[in-house]
Amino acid sequence: MYKSLQQECYEANMQLPKLGLVLFTFGNVSAVDRDKAVFAIKPSGVPYEFLKPEDIVIMDYDAKVVEGTMRPSSDTKTHALLYKTWDDIGGITHTHSTYAVAWAQAGLDIPIFGTTHADHTHQDIPCAPVLSDEMIQGDYEYETGNQIFGVFDARKLSHKEMEMVLLQNHGPFTWGKTAEKSVYNAAVLEEVARMAYLTLQINPQTPRIKDTLRMKHFERKHGKNAYYGQGC
Repeated sequence: MYKSLQQECYEANMQLPKLGLVLFTFGNVSAVDRDKAVFAIKPSGVPYEFLKPEDIVIMDYDAKVVEGTMRPSSDTKTHALLYKTWDDIGGITHTHSTYAVAWAQAGLDIPIFGTTHADHTHQDIPCAPVLSDEMIQGDYEYETGNQIFGVFDARKLSHKEMEMVLLQNHGPFTWGKTAEKSVYNAAVLEEVARMAYLTLQINPQTPRIKDTLRMKHFERKHGKNAYYGQGC
């Protein structure tokens, strides 16, 4: 019943080591089936070289196991809450990729310096503040999802336009219409984080990209009159 969803999730997870986004088991991808109201997620602590499609665990939106014998990712409750709240996303990726984590550990947003960043989002990539002691000591993974919602609400951000976030002292989460797109966004986030870091090493006073150029690049890919690519 869930083989195709497990396969989709497996293939998305296997992209993480290929793209250099994970070391050992430092990451996970999930994929949702909205018709069946379930999502598939990588099992906890299983090295990618040993992972098989049938290992992928099927969960409901309350983070209860529907099918599978292995323990799901320790981040499952975060994925579940994001799916339950944002009903238009189809996949979620969490990594501990080096440059994105470096910005998260610094507790800083990734500033928008150039068109590579603007091609994907027209704002700084937000870093949500570290969770309170009560959130950490309570239902930590569930509260991680709430912390993501908190920074999006506080800054009036749309999860449709900003498909990525950093969590202070932790790392990045990305999402998209499919699991594959969430992995793509994770790779973009890591590259933009690396570019921003290098930019500031070359010139610590680098200004953000000018508004006209920023919006030109975003809207030519995502605006109502977008003309990037080959269309439908």
